[in-house]
Amino acid sequence: MATTMERPGVAPVNPRPKKRAPWPVEFYRSAVGKKWVMALTGIMLMGFVFAHAFGNLKVYFGAESFNHYGEFLRELLVPLMPRTWALWGLRIGLIVAFGLHIHAAYTLTRMNQRANAGGYQQKRDWQAANAASRSMRMTGIVVGLFLLWHLADLTWGTVNPGFVRGDVYRNFVATFERPAVSAIYIVANLALGVHLFHGAWSMFQSLGLNNPRWNSWRRSFAVGFAALVAGVNIMFPISVLTGLVSADDNPDCRVEGDVIVSCMEYEEAHG
Repeated sequence: MATTMERPGVAPVNPRPKKRAPWPVEFYRSAVGKKWVMALTGIMLMGFVFAHAFGNLKVYFGAESFNHYGEFLRELLVPLMPRTWALWGLRIGLIVAFGLHIHAAYTLTRMNQRANAGGYQQKRDWQAANAASRSMRMTGIVVGLFLLWHLADLTWGTVNPGFVRGDVYRNFVATFERPAVSAIYIVANLALGVHLFHGAWSMFQSLGLNNPRWNSWRRSFAVGFAALVAGVNIMFPISVLTGLVSADDNPDCRVEGDVIVSCMEYEEAHG
């Protein structure tokens, strides 16, 4: 009678196949999947920073217009949904996209490090990478820390001594009247511009859309988009510091919770 002897510490010749995870998980575990996730979440985040920057241009139309814009965001899809639900849905979606973007970037970097462990890397390989590519990790960290500051400053109000819940114009001016805080915003948006440039450039390659014939168009798009978003954002602190946007333009608004009930100066001036 034949017997099978197994030596301890020796793997069987035909090991039991590992149970596969659902396809989306298996796809994300691959380098291609991580690149796709980085590209798609990057597109979502780029759309947000573009809309956010240009929505804030309402500040140049005065306090009443800017405050109504903030109220409009809080009342998205009302009465189909309760007040602020749609806004929080957008926020949660952006948080998930931001988390996936960071995780994909980190795990893809680890995969590349393991693949290159012990490999030969020429000096010219490093020189071939441009400054934006080499600084993506650092600019990403700066943007992430700035996002936390931005939320604490203009959403929660914990680091803004002039914060009035619901009065977005007053909060905007109170923030940028402080030169040190304006400097933080300017530096952070310069980092954001660098990050957006490389992200806008590389997302086409991540999606497989990297035909050399399109490189000039890709570069023009990346430069234009990054400069536009960063430039608009940098204008805001400069406008407050130079008096172009001033607290004197803000009517005396009465706020209940985060809802502006009335702005007496505006009502008296416009009947």
